[in-house]
Amino acid sequence: MGNLFRENLRQLRSQSSVIVPDDTIFHLPEKVLQFGTGAFLRGLADYFIDKANRQGVFNGRIVVVKSTDDGDLKAFERQDNLYTICTRGIENGVSKEENIISSAISRVLSAKTQWSLVLDLAKNSAVSIVISNTTEIGIQLVQDDIYQWPPVSFPGKLLAFLYARYVAFGGNPEFGVVIIPTELITDNGKKLESIVLELAHRNGLEAAFIDWLEQSNFFCNSLVDRIVPGKPEEAVLKDLEAELGYRDELLITAEHYHLWAIEGDETIRKKLPFYGVDAGLIIEPDIELYRELKLRLLNGAHTLGGGLAHLCGFKTVVEAMGNPFFSTYLANLMETEIAPAIPYPVDPEVALNFSRQVIERFQNPYIQHKWLNITQNYSAKILSRVMPTFVNYEKVRETVPDYMAFGFAAYIYYMKAVRKDGDNYYGLAHGAHYLIQDQKAAYFYQKWQVPTLPETVKAILKDQSIWGKDLAKAEVLSQNIVSYLESIKQHGAMETLKSFLEKVEYAGA
Repeated sequence: MGNLFRENLRQLRSQSSVIVPDDTIFHLPEKVLQFGTGAFLRGLADYFIDKANRQGVFNGRIVVVKSTDDGDLKAFERQDNLYTICTRGIENGVSKEENIISSAISRVLSAKTQWSLVLDLAKNSAVSIVISNTTEIGIQLVQDDIYQWPPVSFPGKLLAFLYARYVAFGGNPEFGVVIIPTELITDNGKKLESIVLELAHRNGLEAAFIDWLEQSNFFCNSLVDRIVPGKPEEAVLKDLEAELGYRDELLITAEHYHLWAIEGDETIRKKLPFYGVDAGLIIEPDIELYRELKLRLLNGAHTLGGGLAHLCGFKTVVEAMGNPFFSTYLANLMETEIAPAIPYPVDPEVALNFSRQVIERFQNPYIQHKWLNITQNYSAKILSRVMPTFVNYEKVRETVPDYMAFGFAAYIYYMKAVRKDGDNYYGLAHGAHYLIQDQKAAYFYQKWQVPTLPETVKAILKDQSIWGKDLAKAEVLSQNIVSYLESIKQHGAMETLKSFLEKVEYAGA
């Protein structure tokens, strides 16, 4: 069995099991700059661009910038930047499968070692779109110098690129770009724009550039929705490679469902020529409904279920959804607490239908989405995805939401580190240690040293950097969380979940 690279495509075209790119695609110009090499962007934004290229619509490729140290750039080089997207899902009860060799990416550059090549792209008139996915913590204002090689933050890197473009084209308004962040934060485009403008002022950049930045560039809010677990486990990967007939180090799996909603008018539609290639790509003046449904229900359920699922011993989402207690918890959480408290005017029937669709997506047997991946940056996700709904529920119902409170307890227990190794903190569940990949890991390690559990809980709930408000004022919430934590410690997460469900169902009877 051979490896995936360009020279092998000719012989693969005879296979019916995979969609193979045409040779002409490799001669297309570079039109997109993308910050982020992760599976998610490759499985959604790059999926749309690849589809547009195959239809002869967009006719442009992507240059990807890798800012982190983890991962292997050489895998992209070995495979001529080709990779396979294996989509699996169920639509209206019918199983759907599709295998695509994506040729959307032309190059992958390291920001650390190839920053000059990134800045050279600013001189390329064909590059007119910037896409990013740097996680929720990527779009933050930090003191940055755009003349560093490279700047520290993503907004700093973006500003350096835009300034280089401004200089290259003498401030010509025709050479502004469309910038589409896909990070899951509210008003991601507007927030990124405000940070870039602030950094421009802090770096003392001239007024004419700042005018060009504001008037000739378009920062679009966007919402993305597709479960992309990425590279499957070794056994599944081998089965897929046997089916495909080649080895692929960069192969990713994704669910069939896909949505990319971009906030924009007819001007933005014209500036994004890949618009119209797929019903899942939406450009509308108001995308708030799509954002709220997805962020609160799908992402909120993922976040509140993440720590609990791992503590219960489940490795993947579909495995957890096969358990009647866990699936009941997640379904009730969405239908009785999140859906009625979405902080946006949503038709109750629309929210309920979306909740049930999410449950079906979580039950997709083809997608092995790991809970440990979902729990990365757990604290930031609690704040951005869950707290607005929690606050609105409290306001509307004048009581604390039970299922969310239980999810908070699981989060706090999951964040309990029992081992410190350098800057890494490890929790313990079912006899195995797990790495807590969260910026608050050291903070929780410290708080769990407090002598008594009620004091620990009170100290954590008071911290507004985690919750956005002081939750310790709600005595019932504090007491319930202490009770849940004591039970998890004594009886385990699954038994605690069973007891919790019995209690809330009895109370609601």
